[in-house]
Amino acid sequence: MSRISQLRRYRMHLEDRYRKLVERANDYKYVDECKSDRSAFKAMKILEKLNRIKYLDEDLSNTVM
Repeated sequence: MSRISQLRRYRMHLEDRYRKLVERANDYKYVDECKSDRSAFKAMKILEKLNRIKYLDEDLSNTVM
């Protein structure tokens, strides 16, 4: 498995996790603020990773082509 396909698969995994966490944060917004805040914090952390992965993916895609 090439590095590019690994990065893309990892990015898809992170995007899915990010969507679920944001949805959970919105669901718990008025029910349980603590759970909402935790989910939002985790989502922010994953968004940071996503930004790094997207940068690397773009960089590797440009060098391969």
